[in-house]
Amino acid sequence: MGDKDESSENRLRKELPEEVRAVPSEEGESQAPAEPALTGRQRLVNGLWPPRVTRAQLIVALLLFGLGFGLAVQVASNSDSGNALRGARQEDLVRILDELDDRSQRLEDEKQGLEKQREELENSSDQAEEARKQTVEKERQLGILAGTVAAQGPGITMTIEDTKKTVEADMLLDAIQELRAAGAEAIQVNGVRVVAGTYLSDSGDSVSVDGNKINAPFRFKVIGNPQDLEPALNIPGGVVQTLEKEQTTVTVERSGKIVVDALRAAKQPDYARSSSQ
Repeated sequence: MGDKDESSENRLRKELPEEVRAVPSEEGESQAPAEPALTGRQRLVNGLWPPRVTRAQLIVALLLFGLGFGLAVQVASNSDSGNALRGARQEDLVRILDELDDRSQRLEDEKQGLEKQREELENSSDQAEEARKQTVEKERQLGILAGTVAAQGPGITMTIEDTKKTVEADMLLDAIQELRAAGAEAIQVNGVRVVAGTYLSDSGDSVSVDGNKINAPFRFKVIGNPQDLEPALNIPGGVVQTLEKEQTTVTVERSGKIVVDALRAAKQPDYARSSSQ
């Protein structure tokens, strides 16, 4: 019976871990030898190796490595440049300074050239605008002379009362020519605009102006300097005296604003063309 109990105990000892088998029994049986105690350094080494690295720690380590490598390359490059300049000869340094001065001068020249182009463009724009204004003004002036646009300004109004039907076309033509010689800029007779090519002719008891029949009283609306126009009509032997001899009544009135609004259609010449290129 005792041998059987001893055999069972030995079998249990083999199945139990060493830590359990090492615990002393209450009956004072013999204990298994314990493992030697580890020192602090050994425990530190066992904790650090093998290393346990996480993914985040690995990424941070790679980034730090890249940053350090870049800084090292930059420092080495600057060091090489500084060493090159420190080791250069005086002639090389002078040549480098001359090249820098030349480059600075070229950049300054380019800057001045660009500023000059900008000024030219601004002036060109201003000149183009001024030319446009002058063209519009010239067109307006030519339109007044050609009778294609209305006009207003100081001038006179001359009215010829012809109750006896004695006024003929040549008398009215003399009045127009006298007014032009005195500086008339726009003339209108009974709603017909007088221009450079205007012609007058007799038409029975009336007068025709550019094919338009007009009857008395003949009313002239004239734009120009009143101080020149009125005396030109009243000179001895002039228009007014000639018409009064034909038993007509002529009145001339000055005005600060005369409106000439009769228009002529612009005529396209058949053969004449502008000679400007």
